[in-house]
Amino acid sequence: MTDLYKQYKEFGITENVFRYCENVLDSLEERFKAIDKTAEYNQLKVLKAMQDARVSVECFNSSTGYGYGDIGRDKLEEVYRNVFKGEDALVRPQITCGTHALALALMSNLRPGDELLSPVGKPYDTLEEVIGIRESKGSLLEYNISYKQVDLIDDKEFDYEGIRNAINDKTKLVTIQRSKGYATRPSFGVDEIGKLVKFIKDIKPEVLIMVDNCYGEFVEDKEPLEVGADMIVGSLIKNPGGGLAPIGGYIVGKKECVENAAYRLTSPGLGKEVGASLNVITSMYQGLFLAPTVTASALKGAIFAANVYERLGYNVFPKADDVRHDIIQAIELKEEKALLEFCKGIQYAAPVDSFVTPEPWDMPGYDSKVIMAAGAFISGSSIELSADGPLKPPYNVYFQGGLTWPHVRFGIINSLQKLHDANLVIDSRL
Repeated sequence: MTDLYKQYKEFGITENVFRYCENVLDSLEERFKAIDKTAEYNQLKVLKAMQDARVSVECFNSSTGYGYGDIGRDKLEEVYRNVFKGEDALVRPQITCGTHALALALMSNLRPGDELLSPVGKPYDTLEEVIGIRESKGSLLEYNISYKQVDLIDDKEFDYEGIRNAINDKTKLVTIQRSKGYATRPSFGVDEIGKLVKFIKDIKPEVLIMVDNCYGEFVEDKEPLEVGADMIVGSLIKNPGGGLAPIGGYIVGKKECVENAAYRLTSPGLGKEVGASLNVITSMYQGLFLAPTVTASALKGAIFAANVYERLGYNVFPKADDVRHDIIQAIELKEEKALLEFCKGIQYAAPVDSFVTPEPWDMPGYDSKVIMAAGAFISGSSIELSADGPLKPPYNVYFQGGLTWPHVRFGIINSLQKLHDANLVIDSRL
């Protein structure tokens, strides 16, 4: 430990902060073993899908222009289809982010007069303008697609009776956000989602159920399509990109749903036949291959963060001992300065732009200023070590990512050191 602490000391970590975090880490050995087992299971699942698709070096040849006959692109979609147990998949660099992927799935599978239902309360901030909760050009509301939501009971349990009453003749698509986003409600596990899907399908079998799978991929040993969902949607600069995919999103699920999305992404009559893979196809393959172990590192970091801060008296979501369903850890810091210092600690721990001080800004799609710490190789990648939060009470920070466990561990220790140096740690033991 002495030699290791010498390295930490080079970064300004004091011995008391280091020893405190080491003591926390000693208690997590069994949980980390369980995470490694899940990662091994998912690694083999991805490997099998790649072998079954007969991925070859020819798949890494990039296409340009229209992208007709792009073998690598088509094989990658076959791999995603098999990994996530869908009928078809759309995996494209032309999908710019998670919000774009979700908007694409919604706008391609809803028609004027339809109604969208969220049975898990308010959607993530950037979807508010997509839906029309906040006014925006091109929203679903502008196309006469209505929206209804059923809030969770006590911000944690599905309101089954409320959901039953909300489903009507117009209900065409139900969207379930797996991760909590900027909220303190629980993230939902695959089995929990499966129970909700069955309940809804028993009421209206033909309704489409879409799961926003962002931050949840490979955390468990199965995915929402395996429990009855019709579509899952996500971003390649989160879990499934493994920190290597430089851009992209995916939609996997029922063939008709994916075809609708492809025609919306490109053009009616063209669909999946066009869309060049450019020079990113190798990174998308290799990122998916690494994704199970990268996700495991991020998950260990989330659990470590929860334990470090909960033991110092902070409210954390999920709680330190909770079962995990995504890689996000929220910590209630209670004051603006603490949120800023935490994010400085994460930024200063980065391999890229470690010398930059993050500043709050009016980020598109949000209703308040947001501070983001993300010294990443891929801009905005939240599978890399990152933290962000809206500048409004109770000043929650949302921590996620980490390509390697040693790096994510250092990031958390450094965040605590910055709070300690600013005399903002609410427990005096440090």
